[in-house]
Amino acid sequence: MAAYFSFQWHITDECDQRCKHCYIYSAGNHTCLQSMNWKQMEDTFYNCLDFCEMYGRTPYFYITGGDPILHPDFWRLLSLMKEHDIKFTILGNPFHLNDQVCMELKGYGCEKYQLSLDGLRETHDWFRKPGSFDCTLEKITCINKAGIRSVIMTTVSKTNRMEVPGIIDAAVKAGANVFAFSRYVPSGGELDASMTAQEYRELLTVCDKKFKEYEAEGCDTYFNKKDHLWTLYEYENGEYKIPENVKEGMIYGGCNCGNCHITILPNGDIYACRRVAESKVGNVFEDRLVDVWVCRMESYREYEKFSKCSKCELKPWCRGCPAVAKGTYGDFYAADPQCWKIRNEITGEVLPC
Repeated sequence: MAAYFSFQWHITDECDQRCKHCYIYSAGNHTCLQSMNWKQMEDTFYNCLDFCEMYGRTPYFYITGGDPILHPDFWRLLSLMKEHDIKFTILGNPFHLNDQVCMELKGYGCEKYQLSLDGLRETHDWFRKPGSFDCTLEKITCINKAGIRSVIMTTVSKTNRMEVPGIIDAAVKAGANVFAFSRYVPSGGELDASMTAQEYRELLTVCDKKFKEYEAEGCDTYFNKKDHLWTLYEYENGEYKIPENVKEGMIYGGCNCGNCHITILPNGDIYACRRVAESKVGNVFEDRLVDVWVCRMESYREYEKFSKCSKCELKPWCRGCPAVAKGTYGDFYAADPQCWKIRNEITGEVLPC
């Protein structure tokens, strides 16, 4: 099978929650909620397939919103996916799930359903809405019963970082198949984005210990070390080795922006990454994705521009999170503010801790 190319497709802004770290609501862009109509969804779908055919890639869709299940043509879209034998993941809310809905999702080809836990009960319900914490944990059972992999994702900030170990315990106890976390990208909301590099490294240390304890017990939950700074952490611990016989200038891992991922919003705007402010590169209603990828995405593949990562031996496999750098400093190629690796301010050389 050809390598996957992922499309994070926001079909609607409609949502049952008003999360404090949501890009739509924290940035004040919610006065006119957008949704694609069916013709636009069809055209977008075939534009994506055209792209993958041109570049020899296998399409994979992450269908999201808002809450995608609220779109009136949600099930019609899934039928189109099934017609073309394309698997997908849903990133949504728990509120409209039950055994019947989950079985229908499975029948259409849904492989994973991702829910969010952004704190323990009080904190999570403050982030999202009252009752959301308990509802999320409850619906993991529905998802698993249908044969869909349940994914719990946490957005980590200084506000909730001390609760992450407890979130892991809650996710494991509820039977989540996958747990992962990523960092909050400053987006104009009220969350504290000042988590230091050392604070973040300490969090990884605590989580790594907890992951290994659960794995030793035979826990079925898979702990996805999604954040690219896990690569640096495991490199320092000797668990990650730089592969031999690598080609100079090649990129093998790390951030997918500019490599194998794009985001499409309900108004058709194409973003290099949803988490990167001002990364619009076109509009799917007006542009052929094939052309956008070649002509307008190059500015996200200039790896020597990374002010810190370009001098690091882990550049081909890490590069931290450019979205966090952009949100913090306004520069996609700035140093990741939570990267703890030391840089000599005179020579620019990146040094081990």
